[in-house]
Amino acid sequence: MMLGTMRIGAAVVALALTGSASAQLDPPSWTTPTPAFRIVGPIWYVGTQGLSVYLIKTRAGAILIDGTLADNVPAIRRNVEAAGVAMRDVKLLLNSHAHFDHAAGLAGLKAASGARLLAGAADKPALDSGIPPGEVSYGVIAFPAVRVDRAVRDGERVRLGEVTLTAHATPGHTPGNTSWSMRVVDAKVNGGRPLSVLFPGSLNVAGNRLVGNKRYPGIVADFRRSLARLAAMKADVVLPGHPEAADVIGRGARAAAGEKGAFLAPALMAQTTAAAAKAFEVELAKQEAAASPSSRP
Repeated sequence: MMLGTMRIGAAVVALALTGSASAQLDPPSWTTPTPAFRIVGPIWYVGTQGLSVYLIKTRAGAILIDGTLADNVPAIRRNVEAAGVAMRDVKLLLNSHAHFDHAAGLAGLKAASGARLLAGAADKPALDSGIPPGEVSYGVIAFPAVRVDRAVRDGERVRLGEVTLTAHATPGHTPGNTSWSMRVVDAKVNGGRPLSVLFPGSLNVAGNRLVGNKRYPGIVADFRRSLARLAAMKADVVLPGHPEAADVIGRGARAAAGEKGAFLAPALMAQTTAAAAKAFEVELAKQEAAASPSSRP
């Protein structure tokens, strides 16, 4: 979940919600459909206005990255088909992390396509059970359990047809938070030279307990390592799990209007991680102060 877009009321604290129940508490953009559009090379956007799903076409079938909310599955299916791909031709589902706003739709998409699900190894138990990992301030929001067919680790490569994606372990937001990268060539962009594309896992705290997290005691060190790692990664195109973080839909509109290179943003990853790192340290200091004995009456 992204800081600033999460709208979870006090009523959900300590409650376990699934699919449609949790969707009622979320920003309207999370469930507002938007037409499918091509991004660059074989990559398409098939998510909603506020939650990303990326479709990657290959000669051997297609790949979907993330599933968003269970209520969004019909809209995602329509967008996949509008992009020229039959659901039965979706062969792989990749997950960024095991939170309901990115994972609740995976079970429905898997059932509709028969695709294999791949996810970060440390998030496999959460996806298999439907219970998110770690401890957060807003309580437990469960999602439909979905079986992980392959648990991926840092540096593993996933191939389908002519496309290869690399998994980058970027824990913190969840223990198995995974960023994915690939190279694409688009004759109409960047003079046809190869482009590096990054699908970053979530970088923000978004309610995570940083102090005294018994279910995830290494969360602070993981966050810092992951933020430093992503800051050093080069990406011509950045495609996050929440589209507003990179103005994905706005860029899509500009591309449709004829702007070449609308999705090129080589400085964006460094800017995003710098902001996330600053926000992380501010939140950590706040939680440490709250947990300090001197702060208690």
